[in-house]
Amino acid sequence: MIRYSTPFLLAALLSACQSGQDTADTSASAPDSSNVTLASQEIKVNPQLVHKTDVKTLELGASAPDFKLPGVDGKYHTLAEYQDAPVLAVIFTCNHCPTAQAYEERIKQLVTDYQSKGVQVIAISPNSPLALLYDELGYTDLGDTYEDMKMRAEDEDFNFPYLYDGDHQAVSIAYGPVATPHAFVFDKDRKLRYVGRLDASEKPGTAQAEDIRAALDDLLAGRDVANPQTKTFGCSTKWAWKNDMKEKVYNEWDAQEVTLETIDEAGIQQLLKNDTDKLRLINVWATWCGPCVVEYPEFVVMERMYNDRPFEFISISADKPEQKDKALKFLQKEHSAVENYIFDKDDKYALMEAVDPDWAGALPYTVLVEPGGKRVYSQQGSIDPLELRRLIVNHPLIGRYY
Repeated sequence: MIRYSTPFLLAALLSACQSGQDTADTSASAPDSSNVTLASQEIKVNPQLVHKTDVKTLELGASAPDFKLPGVDGKYHTLAEYQDAPVLAVIFTCNHCPTAQAYEERIKQLVTDYQSKGVQVIAISPNSPLALLYDELGYTDLGDTYEDMKMRAEDEDFNFPYLYDGDHQAVSIAYGPVATPHAFVFDKDRKLRYVGRLDASEKPGTAQAEDIRAALDDLLAGRDVANPQTKTFGCSTKWAWKNDMKEKVYNEWDAQEVTLETIDEAGIQQLLKNDTDKLRLINVWATWCGPCVVEYPEFVVMERMYNDRPFEFISISADKPEQKDKALKFLQKEHSAVENYIFDKDDKYALMEAVDPDWAGALPYTVLVEPGGKRVYSQQGSIDPLELRRLIVNHPLIGRYY
């Protein structure tokens, strides 16, 4: 089964907001979590534009702001739900950020080591999907939508509640995370006793969340936290009022010139040799091919996600040479401002032999080529966009971390 995740839908979400949905009032406090039947409520998410506000990080000694947020388990979760835990750690994190991804295993190990001691760890994604740019997704296969969070939690086997605050961001505004990840540790009275980083080294395998562990150990021993506040490092919180920048960037992308050049067998074979230092993704498509037309926007998204990494996308149209104008109009509609080619002969078998002698001929056809020409992926027929993005970002040339 093809797994479609939601980076491609971010623009649609933005469009929906701009076409008349309500704007959230962030001056309201977090929702009252008393007397909530957690398992019985259907979860419906709907990211909103929010009014710009001056976000301040919660001060030491402050009470934990209340919340009622949907989790990836399909249930709503509240602050009151964790009232019996002598220590509560709230970690703001997300899917897309390379730093946040680097800390996932450390958070899981933290849960394993401290849950028997009474520490409750929960994670909250503070980001609005409306504010996340495609070019901020260069280190990931997933965005920060609720559906993407569910996939990430399943893929990485999270052992902690993972909650979504991307609709109104009222809870995140109340806590004030400046980056992902950002940790807040509360005592049994739910007073903030530690705020800051998990540890000082974001590279995987170089630290074990020493800073937050020290704070937990102090609280569990009944001591004041020796180092109660540290700086944190990571991707900035994606507040929904920052969508103006997203719209500006997307408009600039859409304004780029789209061209279509002819190419022969020798030219195609040269493309497949890939004498660059980049991963090269090539898609063969046609305007008369329904699956080609349906999936083509996914390739444009991948180009926009990974174009700042060692990656490039190239398209080859299998339309007849005399249909060049039709092919170009389609590419313009899709804002495919990449290297676009159309085969210069009305000979599909010559095209097939040039691209791949083993290709049986069904469109679309997609291939991912390493520098030097090694093919690491080929697909006759429709792609699985998530599978392909995952292959790209996990390739040694790209990678999920800085």
